[in-house]
Amino acid sequence: MTGRRSLALAVVLAAAVVAALSTGAARAADECKGLRVCLPVAGPWVVVPAGGTDYELACPVQGYVVAGTDARVATADVDVWFRGETGSPVGPGVTTRRSVVFHAARVPPRTATSSFRPFLGCIPTSGGGGRALTAYKASIKPSQALFSVVVNSPIRGAVKTVRASCPASAQLLGSSSAIAFRQAASPSALQRGAVQVRRSTAGRAVIARVTATAAAGIHAEVQVRAVCARVR
Repeated sequence: MTGRRSLALAVVLAAAVVAALSTGAARAADECKGLRVCLPVAGPWVVVPAGGTDYELACPVQGYVVAGTDARVATADVDVWFRGETGSPVGPGVTTRRSVVFHAARVPPRTATSSFRPFLGCIPTSGGGGRALTAYKASIKPSQALFSVVVNSPIRGAVKTVRASCPASAQLLGSSSAIAFRQAASPSALQRGAVQVRRSTAGRAVIARVTATAAAGIHAEVQVRAVCARVR
């Protein structure tokens, strides 16, 4: 009986994914525009301080790559873009992989803080096309020596510590942290100011000490991102 229930649950889950792909359910922006098959992924509202911020969003299903991106901003002084990898032709599986790092910056005049919400349109594929041989060979081709280890953690209580660590085969090169709110509306100024993050490093780990007041509400979370370099 347990086996039959597990099989039935698997069938229901598969049907839900197919339905989302075919209808674009939960689409909130234009992340799936022009894509006949697309799984829309809506990120949280991410706080953008005066100095800007980074936020990584990934397709939730293995074997999917990003084929569309979009964003919504709370104020007009926020600009959003993402990192694309080198390769030809430009497209899913070459320019983008399973996750995307969004960069958000502010332009003068700046208010205290603002926010943006990232979106992904994901498609099932194992990667993009190849590269044709040419007569000239570049000296060194970029090989994605850098990668991210990302930890998303809900904020519960007044004080919390979140760690993101590079594996033993890599060294810590940099880090970032972001405050986000998983809610329909952009966070209020009171919410944006209710969470503070102090970041430090220890060996291969990034350690974020988070303090929050009750004004943050129940939808607040923090993303801690370790930028790692492969040891050669």
